[in-house]
Amino acid sequence: MTNELIEDLKWRGLLYQTTDEEALADLLNQESISLYCGVDPTADSLHIGHIVPFLTLRRFQKHGHRPIVLVGGATGMIGDPSFKADERQLLSEEQLSHNVAGIRGQLEQIFDFSDENAAVMVNNKDWFGKMTAIDFLRDYGKLLSVNYMLAKENVATRLETGISFTEFSYMLIQGSDFNHLYDNYNCRVQVGGSDQWGNITTGLEIIRKTHDEHAKAFGLTIPLVTKADGTKFGKTAGGSVWLDPEKTSPYEFYQFWINTADADVIKYLKIFTFLAKEEIAELEKAVEEEPHLRKAQKTLAEEMTRLIHGDDALAQAERITAALFSGDLKALSVSEMKDAFKDVPSFEMVKEDRNIVDLLVEAGISSSKRQAREDVTNGAISINGERIKELDYTIGSADRLDDAFTIIRRGKKKYTMIQFS
Repeated sequence: MTNELIEDLKWRGLLYQTTDEEALADLLNQESISLYCGVDPTADSLHIGHIVPFLTLRRFQKHGHRPIVLVGGATGMIGDPSFKADERQLLSEEQLSHNVAGIRGQLEQIFDFSDENAAVMVNNKDWFGKMTAIDFLRDYGKLLSVNYMLAKENVATRLETGISFTEFSYMLIQGSDFNHLYDNYNCRVQVGGSDQWGNITTGLEIIRKTHDEHAKAFGLTIPLVTKADGTKFGKTAGGSVWLDPEKTSPYEFYQFWINTADADVIKYLKIFTFLAKEEIAELEKAVEEEPHLRKAQKTLAEEMTRLIHGDDALAQAERITAALFSGDLKALSVSEMKDAFKDVPSFEMVKEDRNIVDLLVEAGISSSKRQAREDVTNGAISINGERIKELDYTIGSADRLDDAFTIIRRGKKKYTMIQFS
């Protein structure tokens, strides 16, 4: 038996493994279910590599099912082995609480917590925090053999380099999460990345051993998102692309998506947006016939920036983008300029008046005084969006935005930030 949602996940490339696809499709056709996905608060923000399972969970919500979003206040204190060579650095309870609060706010942007199948957010510290070590070992430690746990790939890959009992116990704790949600929220499915398969099936094993044979629970994993050129998805020269606007500004977030390669953009529209097949098919046609218009990239950037940061932030990102394209920096506020030029080449100097020709050479904007004079007289130089053509122009306090920086543009695209100390 097929199911519309399952078929849509396949079309989008979001279905990697399921424990029993036919039975799961049958269940989804018969009733609305609860299902969950979890994340450990190892930082106070998610990055875009984290959100694919949550967006998949949101697709279930749009089809009438109830998502349970788990933030791992307890598992975050342990650390998932997850094929890493080294143990995670343990975080303090204060840091974890801070991280949980940050992540909760971001997940509230993705899910609907108000409709009839409203999302539920839980923290596994709420139940594990009340459990003693003896209780845990008696109730759960007896359910799995060491041989079963050693056979899991994420543990097996760590045996040569070493794994502590703390991280070894992680799968048992996460598996117990699934069991707790099954009992208390009638949760029938866990969704996760492909690296979580071992932990998910451990949860199913615990449910099987603590319930009768009629217990029905399922696991579903999503493939790792990759780029066509083989490089890692979700990374820029500046590092990860975060959902926190203080770590990655909405403008930078927008730019990440709008710079997606033609070879990747349709794949990302399927994975990350909620656009219908027909809309994506039209955009795929545009990539083939009018690639220079970058309609698909613009749509992807709009959809993702609106989802994570809202309409106002999207409008700001588009305004900065348009101003940079046209060179009309006067349309931007000082704070928007800071966002726009965070990663351009910079030159530091003390706060003093400086002739424009001299500064162009000192900052490496023009290769020589002769070239600098040509650049100025030809109208190739702009200061904070204003074209300067006078060779005796002096850059002074009036040109310092926030009394801290000046933006110089040479030609159409070469920007330099002059920072004053």
